[in-house]
Amino acid sequence: MDMDETPEPGELPPNLKLLKTLVTLLMVTMIGGFLVIVALFVIRMPGGGGTLPLPDTISLPEGTQATAFTRGPNWFAVVTGDDRILIYDAATGDLRQTVQITR
Repeated sequence: MDMDETPEPGELPPNLKLLKTLVTLLMVTMIGGFLVIVALFVIRMPGGGGTLPLPDTISLPEGTQATAFTRGPNWFAVVTGDDRILIYDAATGDLRQTVQITR
């Protein structure tokens, strides 16, 4: 056999055939796992359809300034600059409760 002659293509040895099969199986498994992770992110991420509507207006007591707002299923709360939490009814907008924050 000359140095210029290339060997004729033939079948792979059995150990390389097994290795090729294992590498292909690993690649398919990794692609499948990646697709499952992407699908879980898409399914579990909160969408825009589940958000609660915000009230159009909020009547704060005279002289208070809102610093934070949060919302529950049937209530919303406003934290004021004078360390109070004002809890309102979501349906009527009436003040339900006032909580004083102590330091």
